Amino acid sequence: MSTITAAITAVGGYVPDFVLSNKELEKMVDTNDEWITTRTGIKERRILKDADKGTSFLAIKAAQDLITKSNIDPLEIDLVLMATATADMPVAATGAHVATSIGATNAFAYDLQAACSSFLFGMSTAAAYIQSGRYKKVLLIGADKMSSIVDYTDRATCIIFGDGAGAVLFEPNYEGYGLRDEYLRSDSVGRDFLKIPAGGSLLPTSIETVNGNKHNIIQDGKTVFKYAVTNMADASELILKRNNLTNEDVNWLVPHQANKRIIDATAHRMNLEDDKVLMNIEKYGNTTSATLPLVLYDFEHLFKKGDTIIFAAFGGGFTWGSIYLTWAYDKK
Repeated sequence: MSTITAAITAVGGYVPDFVLSNKELEKMVDTNDEWITTRTGIKERRILKDADKGTSFLAIKAAQDLITKSNIDPLEIDLVLMATATADMPVAATGAHVATSIGATNAFAYDLQAACSSFLFGMSTAAAYIQSGRYKKVLLIGADKMSSIVDYTDRATCIIFGDGAGAVLFEPNYEGYGLRDEYLRSDSVGRDFLKIPAGGSLLPTSIETVNGNKHNIIQDGKTVFKYAVTNMADASELILKRNNLTNEDVNWLVPHQANKRIIDATAHRMNLEDDKVLMNIEKYGNTTSATLPLVLYDFEHLFKKGDTIIFAAFGGGFTWGSIYLTWAYDKK
């Protein structure tokens, strides 16, 4: 029997229509376009304004885009993995609602949460299910409505995050294309540097937590930046060395879109030319679980069958890693 690898065979995406530009943020907090652009690379971000729509709405839209473009029957999907840090609600799995809503009623579904590394870790999970031989079609969705947990009076965080969703389909491949290697890590040293303090079992919701504004994301920007630069770059460099890859062998770097300076540092460590580094941070900001699939969605037209792609991410917890994947198709 031929060795099974897990390949991406389809991509979909969705971002809301409303654009929150740096100029608009200047009216909301003490900041300016030049300051934001210089330090983050972000010019604008998309916001889901509908109060009655959550992360599942974004995920459903991205999944439907993939299904339409690839002309697959949702009944053939075996599993829906929902990578998100902003589930619709506690307890009830957002992935289950998404699977039912897109007609994937033969699939089982669940949520996967590793902050900004959620989609990267989800790639490993999806590949493992495919490589087991028990499943043929695994839909991995990365989606976050970050505007639901951002304090728009906090200039340290409101300039960074946006809303969006992306999806990929993993299927078996017998030609060696797909996920080839991974280096995934976590360390709770970062537990207090990037978090939402309340709403969990440690500090349940109360009048005090609401009045104390403890349900929005907070971060120690300098500390997170330092760890992100080091760990994303280290992981990407390690994955190259472990697979005897040089910068010439790499066709594309698909990095988590948190900060342009972090992306630049990772690319520099890999000695990559600028035209191999894929970025859309200026348009969307940090969409957390959605950054990696949205890069694939925006740049799918560039990928050729056999291309070597390195993925890298860093998230709260801390969580981080890198994945080496070969592209399995030419876009029609």
